[in-house]
Amino acid sequence: MSVIWLGILASLGAGLMTGVGAIPVLFGKTMSQRTNDTLLGFAAGVMISASYFSLIVPGLEAADDLYGVVWISAAIAAGGIALGAILVAVLNETLPHEHFIVGPEGADPGALSKIWLFIIAITIHNFPEGMAVGIGFGGGNVANGMSLATGIGLQNAPEGLAVAVALRGQGYSKIRSFTLALLTGLVEPVGGALGVALIHVSQHILPWGLTFAAGAMLYIISHEIIPETHRKGYQNYATTGLLVG
Repeated sequence: MSVIWLGILASLGAGLMTGVGAIPVLFGKTMSQRTNDTLLGFAAGVMISASYFSLIVPGLEAADDLYGVVWISAAIAAGGIALGAILVAVLNETLPHEHFIVGPEGADPGALSKIWLFIIAITIHNFPEGMAVGIGFGGGNVANGMSLATGIGLQNAPEGLAVAVALRGQGYSKIRSFTLALLTGLVEPVGGALGVALIHVSQHILPWGLTFAAGAMLYIISHEIIPETHRKGYQNYATTGLLVG
C-alpha cells in the first residue's frame, strides 16, 4: 500500500476514535470527570512524546541529511515549530468558535448558530492533528506515522465522549450527539491527505513539514488539552496521566 493511502487511512482511524469514545452516550453512560481528565492527561503525554520522537527528531535528521550543518537544522526545526504554533494561534484568534466550557472565542460569530461555532472549534483542533499524521507517513517512516496516529487516537477517544456528553447537555438526542461527535473526527483524514501530499511535493519540505506539525500539536496540547484537564479540580490526576503517557 502506498504511503499516501497509509497516511490517509491512519488519520481516518485516529479520527474515528472520536466516535468510538462517544459510544457510551448511546447507552446513557458517562465517564467521571476524574477519569476523563486522567485519560486526557495520559493522551496529552503520549502526544507530547510523539511530537518530539516522531516529528521533531526526524525533522532534525531530515534537515541534517539535506544540509549537513547543525545550526541550519536547528534553525529549520525552530522555525517550523514556531510557524505551526502561530498558524493554530491565528486560526484560534480569527475564526469565530465556541467551547462548551470556556465559551466563545475568536471573531464575532454574527448569525452563526452555537452548534456551528462548536464544529469550527473542533475543526481548529482536529485538522492539524490529522495533518501531523499525514506528514509523519509522508516522510516515509511508517513507525513514526503509526506512533502519531496512536497518540492522537488515544486523545480522541475521551474527547469524543466529552463532546457527546456536552451535546446531550445542550438538549441533543443520544443518536444526534453520537453522530456529531463522530463527524468532528472526520476532518482528520482531510488534514492527513494534505499533510502527506505536501511532503511528496519535495523532500526539502520534509523537515519544515515535520516540525511545523509538531508546533501545531504542541500548541494544541498546551493551549487546549492540558488546561481542559485542570478546570475541574483533578489536575493532580491529569498530571500523573500526562507523565505516564
